[in-house]
Order: sequence, then C-alpha cells, then structure tokens
Amino acid sequence: MKAFRILSTLIAVVAMCTNICACRQGNQEKSGGDAGKVKTLVAYFSATGTTARAAQQIAKETGGELYEIAPAQPYTAADLDWNDKQSRSSVEMNDPKSRPALKAKKADIGGYDTIYLGYPIWWGVAPRIINTFIESHNLRDKRVFPFATSGGSGIERSVEELKAAYPDIVWGEGKMY
Repeated sequence: MKAFRILSTLIAVVAMCTNICACRQGNQEKSGGDAGKVKTLVAYFSATGTTARAAQQIAKETGGELYEIAPAQPYTAADLDWNDKQSRSSVEMNDPKSRPALKAKKADIGGYDTIYLGYPIWWGVAPRIINTFIESHNLRDKRVFPFATSGGSGIERSVEELKAAYPDIVWGEGKMY
C-alpha cells in the first residue's frame, strides 16, 4: 500500500511538472521567447511542511519565486487536531466567513503573470487562510493554478469552491501532490 501511495505521488508530481513546463513554454512563446517578461509566483500555505516541499519543487521547475502564506499566529499541533471540534482549525473550517490573519502581505503581486497557489486539503477544501490571501491581493485576471496536498482527499471540491468564490480569477487546472 505504501509503495502504491509513493508511486501515485510520483506520477502526480511528473504530471504537474509536465503541465508546468508546458505552461512556462507557452508563456515564453507569448512573450517572444523573453522569459524575463513572464513572472511566476509560487504562493503556498503549509501547516506541516508537506505543501512547502511541493511548492519548492514547483518553483524549481518553473523558475518561480516562492512566497509562504504564513498565518499571523502559527498553528500548533493542538490547533491542527481535526478530531477536536474546538481546535483552531476546526473552528475556522466550520465558519465559512473565517479569515485568519496573515503574518505579512506580499508587497507587489501585480508583476506576476502566473501564480501557483498551494495548500493542504482541510475538510475537503482549501484552508480559510487561502481565502485571506486571495482577498488581500489583487489576483483579478491572473492565471492561477491551484495545487494541494492531502492524506486522502482530492482537490476537485476545493477548486470548485475557489472558482465559485472568486470568478474574476483565471483558474487553471488543479493538481494534487
């Protein structure tokens, strides 16, 4: 079972990298081959380090700049206990209007053409801090490619909810890591 999971993860990484390379090549062709005109941001939230590792790989493949979406108050192990209905993550996820504060806002997001937006799947969707990030930055008309990590959930529902909540964003296909 563990070998199957590792193989599945490897296949997902290869598929994402293939998509990233194709997107990067298409962007370079649109800009006359001048890669300097196309700027890529890999913004991610990672509570345990898993999504951070996926983001680092994507940044390496795309030449994108890494940006950590960090909460103002870091999550503790107790905060992440999804079995505890009173844990911070449970309370946030049970309130669709919850917007955890960011540690810092990315100063200039306007210069990026493509944004890879990464997060772990919480309760089948993106953590509420992803909404905070989106609502704190002007992503209108940006090409945003969601990517996620999860112990067992797919990305589809999280992407559907993000697309419905933020229709002005040009959403690309979501990928699991």
